Amino acid sequence: QVQLVESGGGLVQAGGSLRLSCVASGRTFSSSAVGWFRQAPGKERVFVAAITWGGFGKNYADSVKGRFTISRDNAKQTTYLQMDSLKPEDTAVYYCALAAVPSGVGDNYHDWGQGTQVTVSS
Repeated sequence: QVQLVESGGGLVQAGGSLRLSCVASGRTFSSSAVGWFRQAPGKERVFVAAITWGGFGKNYADSVKGRFTISRDNAKQTTYLQMDSLKPEDTAVYYCALAAVPSGVGDNYHDWGQGTQVTVSS
């Protein structure tokens, strides 16, 4: 069974940057796609970004294109989400999860982490 632990969240001013990390335990990480999702208070969980198992294919939600960058280091079993030019509307709990292939649909993912809070002040 895979466990995922997110970190790197915090409070930042608008225009600032944060880098989230998602560390996985277990043998299936390097053969899995990884996705990042976020959920703002009172809203549904939405897709942010995803990356293929080899790191060559990446997908982004339109709302974060050009500002966020997803990457992974399979040797460290870690996926990163570099978030630049942050906006107040990026405030949410951010989750990582594994899937067979990258997808924007949360139901296609398994082994979710516990989430890390990102708060962007105006």
